[in-house]
Amino acid sequence: METLASSICTTHGGGLVNFCGGGSVCVLGFPLQHLKTQALPDSKKKQSVGVIKASVAKTEVALLRIGTRGSSSILIHSLQFIMESTLALAQAHETHDKLMASHSELAEEGAIKIVVIKTTGDKILSQPLADIGGKGLFTKEIDEALINGDIDIAVHSRKDIPTYLLEKTILPCNLQREDVRDAFISLSTSSLAELPAGNVVGTASLRRKSQILHSYPLLKVVENFRGNVQTRLRKLNEGVVQATLLALAGLRRLSMTENVTSVLSFDEMQLLRTGLLELHVEEMMKKCFSSDLSSMSDANYLASLNHEETRLAVACERAFLKTLDGSCRTPIAGYAYKDEDGNCIFKGLVTSPDGTRVLETSRKGSYVFEDMVMMGKDAGKELLSMASPGFFDF
Repeated sequence: METLASSICTTHGGGLVNFCGGGSVCVLGFPLQHLKTQALPDSKKKQSVGVIKASVAKTEVALLRIGTRGSSSILIHSLQFIMESTLALAQAHETHDKLMASHSELAEEGAIKIVVIKTTGDKILSQPLADIGGKGLFTKEIDEALINGDIDIAVHSRKDIPTYLLEKTILPCNLQREDVRDAFISLSTSSLAELPAGNVVGTASLRRKSQILHSYPLLKVVENFRGNVQTRLRKLNEGVVQATLLALAGLRRLSMTENVTSVLSFDEMQLLRTGLLELHVEEMMKKCFSSDLSSMSDANYLASLNHEETRLAVACERAFLKTLDGSCRTPIAGYAYKDEDGNCIFKGLVTSPDGTRVLETSRKGSYVFEDMVMMGKDAGKELLSMASPGFFDF
């Protein structure tokens, strides 16, 4: 690297800001007859509604502001609603809930605000991501809000974060990684292997496109199959495509696994068995460097949520990606994990967009930060040395 109802924005300091939340707006007017969508749980809707009631005691000034992705806004009966990326919103609420559970001062209503921010990637839906160009398509505006002090932390899907961070930002916290496999969804067949030649598979991922074409070259792949989960399921239901691949982790976070036809194993296709860096959706939170006391409190909040095993795995993967200078135009897969003996296993590859050329490698070593970063770098250097001239000129 999303559900749908309504989220009401409040005003702060006299102006309208995106302190919005929970529910599902993306599917308004698009009922799906065969595939199911699901709104965020009622508890999350209540947390996200910004209407202030005098009878409810709450913190007037938020102690912590969490920035996340959002899309366009609409007006309904004089109220502004945000067409959010509901997967991003679900991840922000997961962070919200974990912080509340860990810190009593954040459990009071209004202590945490979720700030929905429209990013470049959310604004431009008519082109494939690779054609838009640039890095940080889903993070740039959020990072700017972080640096400008409009939010305190940012929650991102792992796949959205560029290899090079903006100055003054760090990645101090990783929530525990979810299932990294892909889900196959179709109304007509139970697997990619059963799709007839010429059938169309929709994806917004170059990595998934390469993966499909490598194993099933007679299929057609629509690369600009973009939009949130509900939009993609609607297009599938309308026959725009015959199948799609989505991250199982995202569907689980949205409680939408009932739409899954089958889950792809690591052995099912050559590209999939390496793990897939793009697919991971564990959240990462960025925090600005600062010496003031409020920032120290924020750092303590984040430290309480960090999953160290995930943080180390991601450091290895990012070192690999950075060495290859990967971008949204480069199908790269990388996956680091701890085996039963406590060692780090890393598998990585790079492929041409048409899936015809594949380079892969693997490493095994100590599950220690320095060693894992070195493994990622070394694996990246090996693939660079294996590549023929022009291999990365996609």
